[in-house]
Amino acid sequence: MKKTDKIDFHKIQFVMMDLDGVLTDGSIIYSSTGEMLKAFNAHDGFGINRGRQFGLKFAIISGMSAKANEIRAERLKIEELFQNCADKTEAAKEIKLKYNLRDENLCFMGDDTFDIPLLEQVGLSACPPEAVKEVRKVVHYISKVSAGRGCVREVIDLILRKQGKI
Repeated sequence: MKKTDKIDFHKIQFVMMDLDGVLTDGSIIYSSTGEMLKAFNAHDGFGINRGRQFGLKFAIISGMSAKANEIRAERLKIEELFQNCADKTEAAKEIKLKYNLRDENLCFMGDDTFDIPLLEQVGLSACPPEAVKEVRKVVHYISKVSAGRGCVREVIDLILRKQGKI
């Protein structure tokens, strides 16, 4: 039995994701002026926009802070952006209260050990294949597409397919 067989995908309403190592490949590049630069994938952007058309809402929950994070969230009209977030379960608690949701309504995609408490809490947990071993052991779904290369879209498409929307 696959880990996703017991998931009620119809209950998923909100997709939360880590940024570095999920929406990006985890690389951090600094310009000569010290500005942090990040590369994002258009496939993830398309997936987020399509997910919104079908009623999903989105949050970025990052342990780091960067202007690039704000710009990406704004361009994609991400509903919630949490930066410098030491306890990602607290961000999820805020989302649940604000949007009147339960854990079973949430999906979270993370890649490192500090993501595990939230990954173990949500209705659907996912990670890219490059995630650390401890994360790969606890998630419901490991994407086939790499971090920063469209893994978020893969998970969104999975949700929408299981919901019968695409």
